[in-house]
Amino acid sequence: MYSIKIINIINFYNYDPGGNIDACQQLSEESMSLVNTKIKPFKATAYHNGKFVPVTDATLEGKWSVLVFYPADFTFVCPTELGDLADNYAEFKRMGVEIYGVSTDTHFAHKAWHDTSDTIGKVQYPLVGDPTAALARNFGVLIEAEGLAMRGTFVIDPQGLIKIAEVHDNGIGRDARELLRKVKAAQYVASHPGEVCPAKWTPGAGTLSPSLDLVGKI
Repeated sequence: MYSIKIINIINFYNYDPGGNIDACQQLSEESMSLVNTKIKPFKATAYHNGKFVPVTDATLEGKWSVLVFYPADFTFVCPTELGDLADNYAEFKRMGVEIYGVSTDTHFAHKAWHDTSDTIGKVQYPLVGDPTAALARNFGVLIEAEGLAMRGTFVIDPQGLIKIAEVHDNGIGRDARELLRKVKAAQYVASHPGEVCPAKWTPGAGTLSPSLDLVGKI
């Protein structure tokens, strides 16, 4: 059996290039254990459409939401990810999904970044400030020694249950189109009890209905 450890090898703030294997492995294990658990209560402030707005756990109720944690504003990989999400935001909205970008920066820093970066200027979804790191800690993605979040992605259903939890090394950027595909699969499974989506599933493709008759036939 192969075992995989998440190691923080690449970083943008002159962290120890050897990384903290135990800490990162713990972050991964904590994040994965959140699947199918309810999000914890929280209160935060976001920069959204030119305003500072409150965001709480109640804000997420009744709709699909995606929390996208990233290390910091004014960095390198982060704007490429947030810009990619911005380019696909209209499709997320058509699916009834809200995106929330989250870092341990303040909402003031988010505004400054939005005002000065052409890429971040495209962002129309809320950018949540988490300066106390309460959210990052709740979702198991906080690098305690650095005060920064790892690249964590959490898909939350309308009941507030976490359906997808992924954590990347901070040197590995994410793909909004792949996230879209996974959210579509999560929504399909939620609305079709008894069916599951196989690898590479896309809307319109066949699904599986697990049963005794199906064992050993795939």
